Amino acid sequence: MRSLPAPLAGLAAYHAPLSTLQREQGGAVTLLTPGVNVLALNVTYLPMERSGVDLDAVRDWHEGQGVPVLVASTGTVPGAREVRRVRVGTFAPPDHDGSEVGVVVEQVSRLHLPAWAQVVAQAHGTPDWAPALAHHLAARLDGDRNAALLLAYCQGEPVGALLWRAVPDGGAAHLWGTLDSRATGPLLGAAAALGGSLNASDAGQTVALHSVEDVIYLRLD
Repeated sequence: MRSLPAPLAGLAAYHAPLSTLQREQGGAVTLLTPGVNVLALNVTYLPMERSGVDLDAVRDWHEGQGVPVLVASTGTVPGAREVRRVRVGTFAPPDHDGSEVGVVVEQVSRLHLPAWAQVVAQAHGTPDWAPALAHHLAARLDGDRNAALLLAYCQGEPVGALLWRAVPDGGAAHLWGTLDSRATGPLLGAAAALGGSLNASDAGQTVALHSVEDVIYLRLD
């Protein structure tokens, strides 16, 4: 992953332990996870210098697993159309913990994965994918000491969910979502409190991030 731009390397490193299949070729890193509707788990991360990347082989790997041919890049890719853009950077924790808006954040056990996955899937508009996501992560997170599940509650109802993973200089939070905007700051703030700086991604332009870089998900035609 050394040949990838920093934001892509961070995303790939965070998601690799959660993926089913991994390949490296010409500086590109492919993560494929059939049956799970998470873009970052079904994509080929492209290096800045793409001359060594065989895009036909990338297409074959994706199509061979029955998943769309998606690539992630920090710039445009000829012959590909953009499907999503996210901001990646360092999260700036808020000065409050969320209690004044009625939000409480707790670290929960793997037994809460069904509820956790339901919040994430709903937050991204794909509620039907929650059971598959929970089932997949249950096996990947079993015994993983470098990961923590966070749930945010408002009036006793779960309104936010986040998967924190330890990285060399702190933590990362790229798989998360909220059903109530009031939970976003407290949820990410609780993740930041787990130690070190927090690298995070945001598709909704709603989070205060420093050193922001755009990551573009594109589909090869």
